[in-house]
Amino acid sequence: MLLEKKLKTLAVNEPNSADVLNPHSDNPLIWPLLSLLQSSNHSWKVHHLATELQQKGLLHNLDSQPEKNLFKRNFLLMNALYELQDMLMPKQWLQVKAMEIQLFRIIPNNADILHHQDAALREYYLDWKNYDTCVNVVREMLESFWNNYQEYIGLNLQLMNKGHALKVFELDDTASNKDIRKQWRKLALKWHPDRDQGNAEKFKEVCEAWQTLRENNLVA
Repeated sequence: MLLEKKLKTLAVNEPNSADVLNPHSDNPLIWPLLSLLQSSNHSWKVHHLATELQQKGLLHNLDSQPEKNLFKRNFLLMNALYELQDMLMPKQWLQVKAMEIQLFRIIPNNADILHHQDAALREYYLDWKNYDTCVNVVREMLESFWNNYQEYIGLNLQLMNKGHALKVFELDDTASNKDIRKQWRKLALKWHPDRDQGNAEKFKEVCEAWQTLRENNLVA
């Protein structure tokens, strides 16, 4: 809780701008975080998760100023954890506290209450305006993470064609940006190799389809 308050204090010191936009991109840390949490039965501290991702080449320095770098790294992690928490409910419960992060296969009876109690903090971390005043920095950061993640899971750099990508997503040419993003999250979560019914090859295919649709500017 103290760390979360510290992060909020750092965020308040960031300059404000009316031109801040939501980058509308999924945080690619979601999937490697799911792998880490699924592969362990113990709880994690947020800085331990950061160390693991850094060792895998998926998390780098994000600012030349140490304080801002610490804030941004933690913001990305908490953003991804809260995104993942919402995606996994109601089948699994992801406890998201800076010093006690753990995935539970059995939903606690008071999960709805716990989820509601964290509403303000979750809203804060899911709002990209709190990360940085410059949307281009956020977009460049996310693009860099996606490139690293492609190497991490071994994606085929020869992207599939747009029609094939939409077929993988079980969509057609009339699909909206919202439809594509919704289907991406549904299928990536379904086939993630660390889930009970996961499939590594299908997960890679979904990731390649997502990257293709991003390259074709069908999803922002």
